[in-house]
Amino acid sequence: MSILSIRGVSREFSTQSGGKTLALQATNLEVAENDFITILGPSGCGKSTLLRIVAGLDRQTTGEVLLDDKVIDGPGADRGMVFQSYTLFPWLTVLENICFGLRERGLPRDQQIEIAQSFVKKVGLVGFENHFPKQLSGGMQQRTALARALANNPRMLLMDEPFGALDHQTRELMQEHLLGIWEAERKTILFVTHDIDEAVFMGSRVVVMSARPGRIKLDREIPFAHPRHYSIKTTADFAALKGELTEQVRAEVIASQALA
Repeated sequence: MSILSIRGVSREFSTQSGGKTLALQATNLEVAENDFITILGPSGCGKSTLLRIVAGLDRQTTGEVLLDDKVIDGPGADRGMVFQSYTLFPWLTVLENICFGLRERGLPRDQQIEIAQSFVKKVGLVGFENHFPKQLSGGMQQRTALARALANNPRMLLMDEPFGALDHQTRELMQEHLLGIWEAERKTILFVTHDIDEAVFMGSRVVVMSARPGRIKLDREIPFAHPRHYSIKTTADFAALKGELTEQVRAEVIASQALA
């Protein structure tokens, strides 16, 4: 059963010359409970725009988005957002960053600490609770941002290229870490990425979007069982699926360059 319904959602932007640019065509997508959907497509195809609309950070031009059959008309604690930039409060420690949303909800201090410490453990930051963001590596900052989002127990998690700023090895470790958390928590996730390996390895479904104005070109179920080990990336089945998706994305990148 779907918990998120995207129905006929489009987004049109005004240009400086007074015209209109259609960034996202009328788009439909159903997201089931516990889905981990990864979204691929060329730059400018509307991936992040769609995610921001679901987050309530942007408004669609047409259509509607429903979470648990309720129309989304703004940000809410039922959706946790993780960006490529870490968006941590630099004046707060790891523990206090994770506590932030819990404090805003009015939870008692002892309950805030208990919940925050449990997520410190889940993301592997035990011993760094009192460190400030500037004292952490990029991967550790992103783990803190992930813990902060999860601590609020959102209905779903929205992730916009969260590992894009990390080096290759750290990125792969973060993929495994997030996948392990998802396999344990089964939180519904929408995950935007440019990395096809990442999309195939992490997703239960991969959505490929077309060149601008974006539309969903392909919605492909990923057949690999859980728990997934990183070694699956070396298998023939993984390579075949990656090859299929590479062709789909490549065609749209070429199309987007022709439009430039």
